[in-house]
Amino acid sequence: MKKLNQLALALAGAAVLSTAIPAFAHHSFAAEFDINKPVKLDGVVTKFEWSNPHIYVFIDVKDAQGKVTNWGIESASPGQLARRGWKHDSLKTGDHIVADGFAAKDGSKLVGARNVTFSDGRKIFAGATGDGGPGDDGTR
Repeated sequence: MKKLNQLALALAGAAVLSTAIPAFAHHSFAAEFDINKPVKLDGVVTKFEWSNPHIYVFIDVKDAQGKVTNWGIESASPGQLARRGWKHDSLKTGDHIVADGFAAKDGSKLVGARNVTFSDGRKIFAGATGDGGPGDDGTR
């Protein structure tokens, strides 16, 4: 009986720890993105990943010389965006969007999104609420 109690206690402890691990993996806006480097991207969607903990949109952006660069746009979670009107099929390959955000501190082609403007003119706050980034309190 003692071994059974020890096993039950060990399993309960493992369950508690496994739920805490995702919280450690989450990062604040300031940890990854530079508030002093605003970026506005105007491009065509190449990939849309509707998954936790963040949604990612990848777009091809053409510069003034015609060179195309693929950028990643990190957004809020599916739950947060769904409450703002997004759906898993809101974006498709080939759709045109404009994304406002801030450049990644590591210099990669990744932007922390704040607003996304769809081709029909809808503009939706795309940042994660409470991440410490601009507008996370609803004052976009």
